[in-house]
Amino acid sequence: MLEKKKKITKKEMKQDTLVTTYYQALDFYKKYQFKILIGVAVVALVVVSTILYMNKKANDNVKASELLTAVVPVLETGAYAEAIEGQKQNNIIGLKEIVSNYGGTENGETARIYYAHALFATGKYDEAYDQYNDYSGSNPLLVAAALAGKAYVQETKKEYEDAHDNLVDAAKVSKINPSNPEYLLRAAANLIALKKNKEAITLLKQIKEDYKNAGVTTEVDKYLVKAGI
Repeated sequence: MLEKKKKITKKEMKQDTLVTTYYQALDFYKKYQFKILIGVAVVALVVVSTILYMNKKANDNVKASELLTAVVPVLETGAYAEAIEGQKQNNIIGLKEIVSNYGGTENGETARIYYAHALFATGKYDEAYDQYNDYSGSNPLLVAAALAGKAYVQETKKEYEDAHDNLVDAAKVSKINPSNPEYLLRAAANLIALKKNKEAITLLKQIKEDYKNAGVTTEVDKYLVKAGI
């Protein structure tokens, strides 16, 4: 006599499914454990590398600040060539080397603006332009200075339209930048050079209105005379 087939309960079916899934997972792990471990190792390596990179960048930023502090006084004396190349006798690293080694850090990018100024002062306009153009720091005053620096180079080449645009953009970076009146005055001067006197007059009147307390009234009036008023 055939035995009556035992009916499998839902609970037993669920348990059987769990057991099957477990062994499938175990087989998968045994089969691919090497690849899994390699994947975990790669993730761990990326995390560690990121931490080390951030630490190095922070240290580089501090070092760039120290070197910049030492060379700025040389620049302020007007010894531009020495500021660029450094003073070996005084163990002062030049701006060129600071930018080369620490560009990309915030203080390294500050050094880049000083480097560009020094290049401009020595008549190396194309090199100065490249440094202004390469500035990648986040300081809004230096972002504006980089745009203005490019404009000043363009003025030497009589590229007045581009110079005007860069100066106007420089003045837009930060409303609290004390250099904004100067940027706009230079922008107006470029309009006059382009014989766009009406536009220049409009801009000059705007400067006079927006910067009443900035002490630029006399300069504005000079440019208004040049523009035909």
